[in-house]
Amino acid sequence: MFSSFMVNTWIVASIVAATAGLVGFFVVVRGSSFAAHALPLSTFPGAAAAAWLGINEIAGLVIFALLGVIGIDALSRRGRPEVATALTLVLLLGLGTLFLSQTAEYSQEVYGLLFGQILGIGARDIAPIAVVCALAAGAIVLLFRPLLLGSVSRELAQARGAAPGRLDLAFLIILAMASAVALPVVGALLVFSLMVGPASAARNLTDRPGLALGLSVMLSLIIGWAAIALSYVTNWPVGFFVGGFGAVAYALGRSGLRFGVVGSVRA
Repeated sequence: MFSSFMVNTWIVASIVAATAGLVGFFVVVRGSSFAAHALPLSTFPGAAAAAWLGINEIAGLVIFALLGVIGIDALSRRGRPEVATALTLVLLLGLGTLFLSQTAEYSQEVYGLLFGQILGIGARDIAPIAVVCALAAGAIVLLFRPLLLGSVSRELAQARGAAPGRLDLAFLIILAMASAVALPVVGALLVFSLMVGPASAARNLTDRPGLALGLSVMLSLIIGWAAIALSYVTNWPVGFFVGGFGAVAYALGRSGLRFGVVGSVRA
């Protein structure tokens, strides 16, 4: 489990999980769960295009994540945000189908990108993933207060000098970056679980934003580490364990809230 070929996996999974916990907190408090589900799927065609063109996979994922953000932002100005997100998703998935049809050596990679894989992380992937995660985490720290105010009330954020439209776009970009780098580890179908599960549990445990943010990161790291360990032992997809543990964390948070176990934390 801690052999030399697993070191890259542990490093990347820790970076990705911490970033997902950080960004996931705002996914929950801003009610952006659909975007958090759609953007990883929108980045999936980027990996297909990268394989077809022979370029770096992470670059393809990030480019398509940003294309997804541009599509959602542009279409949201002319209609409802959830409709714009859905239209962008189906358009990019259509492109992904086209790219996949152009290569015959991609079936194993497709499976890994959909469900996650623990042995597919190379040393050359660590630096770009670390840079993208650092940018996303730095943006969250820099915009923490405006994002939090905008989550409570767009009018309040605007009264304090923030532009809600720009905040929405900035958060979509942050979400896209975090989704793109998490996809090779967790899989496109379950990036959403790593972001929403721990953050939802943390949000149920406390109303204090700073503490909830810290709990979200801690739970995301624990889930990520446990998922990798069990995936290594059982040879089951890492995404399966991430999704299961995310649901358990949320259920425990709701149970603690219901029975008053977390009252002291909220106080």
